[in-house]
Amino acid sequence: MEYFVFVLAMAAFVAVIFIMEAARARKEEKRFMLSLYQDYGRTVEKEYALERFVRMDSYFSRHRREGQLDDITWNDLGMDDLFRRMNDTLSASGEEYLYYTLRTLKQSDEELRHLEEVTGFFSGHPDERVRAQLAARRLGYTGKYSLYDYIDNLDILGERSNGKNILMDLLFLPLIGVMAVHFSLGLIGIVVLIICNIISYFKEKDEIDPYITSFSYIMRLMQACGELEKIPVPVCGGEWAEIRKARKNLQEMKRNSYWVMSPYRGNASGDVLAVLMDYIRMVFHVDLIKFNGMLKVLRGHIEDVDALIGVMGYVETAIAIGAFRLSLEARASAAFRADEKKDVSGDAAEVNQAIEADRAKERQKTKAAAVDGESSLDIRREPDSGYDAKNSKGWCVPEFIGEELIEIAQGYHPLLERPVKNGITARRGVLLTGSNASGKSTFLKTVAVNAILAQTIHTCAADAYRAPFFQVYSSMALKDDIASGESYYIVEIKALKRILDAAAQRSGMILCFVDEVLRGTNTVERIAASTQILKSLGHSGILCFAATHDIELTELLQNDFDNYHFEEDVRDGDIFFNYRLKSGKATTRNAIRLLELMGYDQAVIERASAQAEQFVASGVWKQI
Repeated sequence: MEYFVFVLAMAAFVAVIFIMEAARARKEEKRFMLSLYQDYGRTVEKEYALERFVRMDSYFSRHRREGQLDDITWNDLGMDDLFRRMNDTLSASGEEYLYYTLRTLKQSDEELRHLEEVTGFFSGHPDERVRAQLAARRLGYTGKYSLYDYIDNLDILGERSNGKNILMDLLFLPLIGVMAVHFSLGLIGIVVLIICNIISYFKEKDEIDPYITSFSYIMRLMQACGELEKIPVPVCGGEWAEIRKARKNLQEMKRNSYWVMSPYRGNASGDVLAVLMDYIRMVFHVDLIKFNGMLKVLRGHIEDVDALIGVMGYVETAIAIGAFRLSLEARASAAFRADEKKDVSGDAAEVNQAIEADRAKERQKTKAAAVDGESSLDIRREPDSGYDAKNSKGWCVPEFIGEELIEIAQGYHPLLERPVKNGITARRGVLLTGSNASGKSTFLKTVAVNAILAQTIHTCAADAYRAPFFQVYSSMALKDDIASGESYYIVEIKALKRILDAAAQRSGMILCFVDEVLRGTNTVERIAASTQILKSLGHSGILCFAATHDIELTELLQNDFDNYHFEEDVRDGDIFFNYRLKSGKATTRNAIRLLELMGYDQAVIERASAQAEQFVASGVWKQI
């Protein structure tokens, strides 16, 4: 009786623990579901392990196609940061597909229209969206390696046969028969066979264990896609058909997979049933036999696994695009509320008075720092007088046309918290001039990023966007390559050459961006070579946006490029930038003025100013 009570008490204890854990899991899932409803569209902040991030391109590298961004352009434009900003996905498949999407410029309306339909559906149906996100969350991640890393290494396992394992299992039958005639001899034979099986088991187990993670992910992928397919999404009929086909082809892989995929396999948890199952595996090799069967199915249907990854990634990407759009709307709304607050906080005189008081304090700090032998420079942004936040939702759907032009209305860079919006209509090359830090590079990136977003996620950070389909290239944020021994100039001319080569092929309209062309060489040859290179990029079929400090180029290229500029205002020890794009070439310079504001010796400033003015007047450099 006492033993019965003890067993009953232990059973009750285990049941209570199980119920409590189940309740905790349900509570956690409800809390997570609530966050999916409430936090959708909020800016995502995730931490990425280096091993995970360097493999983010796994899906992309296996699905190369024409029109994809090359590494130089991706890195020039800081697209990794934009990817992080957008990554609202919940699985490895989702984030790898989002990365692939941002690097793949679509060249037809059809692909983008379907993406818009799927994005619009999930944005307008929160219940279905949450169901899809929960499926993605259950799928989760593969660890520090991509699933494709394991798939690519399947050949390392070689051809695996179950013949040996089955033969060793069948040997138990005659040995059991021997036990009926000669018990001791039969028992010794069974013990020896068990020992041999256990030794060979651990040898083979070590070979397959690294692949168990990938097999487990594939099982979860099949389950998650099965959950997706049950969600009524009329616009995803094609995707759901892909899921059904792929899961049917992989079904044999799932059958009896418990022996391989059990979370208790090889787990020293102390669970009696788990220990018993482990001994069965060791003695009869049931998990090795099943693994070999699963491996055979996988090798014959890798394209089906790829299809499931693609569908799950596509759905998660569409959901992430909807979240990104909402975040841009929230930012536009916040900007409008901030402007309203400024409008009602006092009359113009009071506001200007407060601003001037702040400036006076800053100038006093600057003077104090100069007395202490330090320097201080206050660079300010002027009020954004042309920004109409009330009538802007912060994003638009692009319009694709057959004309050779790009038109952006109130465009901005989506990574800037308080951007100044600019617009442009360019029918030929654009040459930007302006002083240091005036906004040239940011404007180049604004146009480039919006052109990329238009053809990848059908979303632009602008009020309107009109353009044809482009191939996009850049030469902006280059560095010398110490490892290969290439100087900055060599790296730069190689980057420019690839754009010229792409232009020569003329497989489509090209949109290119060049920042400070040929900055890595002497002035005379830089201006001469820059002129001819940019002329080559000013032909029909190419739209080139270039920024330069070489004002001479504005005259040399006036028949091929339209001139635009940014400017600043220096007053009372402050530099004010309005970051507004203006027609024509720059008429101001601030390099020597910045030296003065940074506390350089006045004699250096005066001699530099005099030398510069003398050159402007005569065109010849003279000693001063």
